[in-house]
Amino acid sequence: MITEPNDLTRCFGNGDPLYEAYHDCEWGVPVHGDTALYERIVLEGMQSGLSWLTILRKRDNFRAAFAGFEPTAVAEFGDDDVERLLADAGIVRNRLKVNAAIINARAVVALQEAGGSLDQLFWSHAPEPRAARPTDWEGVPASTPESVALTKELKKAGFVFVGPTTMYAAMQACGLVDDHIEGCVATR
Repeated sequence: MITEPNDLTRCFGNGDPLYEAYHDCEWGVPVHGDTALYERIVLEGMQSGLSWLTILRKRDNFRAAFAGFEPTAVAEFGDDDVERLLADAGIVRNRLKVNAAIINARAVVALQEAGGSLDQLFWSHAPEPRAARPTDWEGVPASTPESVALTKELKKAGFVFVGPTTMYAAMQACGLVDDHIEGCVATR
């Protein structure tokens, strides 16, 4: 837990206004809609091996580079788009991650064409609420049976770069689980 001089205690994010706003207003708030969930899955994948603050600082650049994360638009990206993205210093320039974003957009479109949705698939893996809030980060798992099941279903639907740890982070960020630590300002 981190306590600010203004007596706000956060489980993470203090010290940077962007990170604080993300913690206080976004992390753990339910996210619905295929575009919004696709964005979060892409950003969680892009974060792999980096700090979340790095991704937050680049989020507007990601949105511009990836057509506002509109899956139908990104699904149409080709080789020229991949090269454009890899030359864009405003985003994470990792070929595997860029290709994954495009592949995953195509998977979202395929879900929709089959009459389903990413929203439906994602939220079908929401666990029952915890009986008690974690008291420290030791009580927060890196993955859960639900994130493992979500990973398996996403992979079956054609998604890539969606491991159980990354999907648990997405579940936390998108409000499927509430892992704010006891005493955190976001729990009030």
